[in-house]
Amino acid sequence: MPSISRKGLSMPQSPIRKLVPFAENAKKKGMKVIHLNIGQPDIKTPQIALDAVKNNDLTVLEYSRTEGSEAFREKVAGYYAKNEIFVTANDILITTGGSEALSFAMGSIADNCDEIIIPEPFYANYNGFATAAGIKVVPVVSKIEDNFALPPIEDFEKLITPKTKAILICNPGNPTGYLYSKEEILKLAKIVKEHDIYLISDEVYREFAYDNKKHFSILQAEGLEQNAIVIDSVSKRYSMCGARIGYLVTKNKEVIATAIKFAQARLSPPTYAQIATEAALDTPQSYFDEVREEYVSRRDLLISELKKLDGVKVARPQGAFYCIAELPIKDADDFAQWLLEDFRVANETVMVAPAAGFYATEGLGKNQIRIAYVLDKESLKRAVHILGEALKSYIG
Repeated sequence: MPSISRKGLSMPQSPIRKLVPFAENAKKKGMKVIHLNIGQPDIKTPQIALDAVKNNDLTVLEYSRTEGSEAFREKVAGYYAKNEIFVTANDILITTGGSEALSFAMGSIADNCDEIIIPEPFYANYNGFATAAGIKVVPVVSKIEDNFALPPIEDFEKLITPKTKAILICNPGNPTGYLYSKEEILKLAKIVKEHDIYLISDEVYREFAYDNKKHFSILQAEGLEQNAIVIDSVSKRYSMCGARIGYLVTKNKEVIATAIKFAQARLSPPTYAQIATEAALDTPQSYFDEVREEYVSRRDLLISELKKLDGVKVARPQGAFYCIAELPIKDADDFAQWLLEDFRVANETVMVAPAAGFYATEGLGKNQIRIAYVLDKESLKRAVHILGEALKSYIG
């Protein structure tokens, strides 16, 4: 029998999706599964985006321009300007989701066996992108006791080697919901300039900053023009996860030129999705204000309810729509599967994402879960009640 590649065998499973078969089996048995496991917002996509696709008059669905049309990129640059981020259309590459933007960035700056430092826990697919690119992820630990704030800068210094090509952050963070302050970003800016490496910032949750805090982009840091690479996406911003439109943004001309070569190999980003996104860029600020208010309300309820559960420790998110909860158990993977296979309250159960898959350091996060608060408040309250009953039964 032909063999599978070592790279293929080493590709990590998604901690978010690997439990899907168990959830599907539970549903086939007539159970209701409340999904806390995946960041699929229930917020409606702006009607202006949906109408743009419905009402277009295309007669031939042609290839689009590799980097996205100039008019589209100009409009994206205008969006950034409204957020006090000043870039040109030539600094922007339209990609098939933020995922492709990150893959292009990694391919453009790092070779096989090079290293990228990432504060953990981090978005699990970073591991997958790095593995596919032959890059080694070097984790630096952030702790729930510190609300997952940026680890001491000395911890980064210790890990930088001649093979280090970049530091990668997610701001606000998935899975932690932590929002890096301007001061923390400037500390990272200083260290990457000193060591002549890149700072990659995944900023797909930019709009979701809470408690009167303001998001500070690495593209706003002075003197970082050659080091800063931003990964962005419309998936969560406009509740358009299925559109698969993202951006790679950098003022470094060599990086953009190299990333475009990777983009040419996949020909072009999807046409209808670009039409929808170009229209979505006209979404009024009131949309974001209402969505932000809704997520703050959900977060506050979720954290309040989780804190009522014996032995549960929870970090307080300042952005995005995720939180990490530490449970009084040893193995969250086993617990999450047990929830779907063997537990129910009034024929309902919950699906969570075990957090170990968001860490690169073996053994960390084993008793933690990630919760996505993308459901209405009544569902969240019900889910936490079920979780509490489940913990009593599981521990007992």
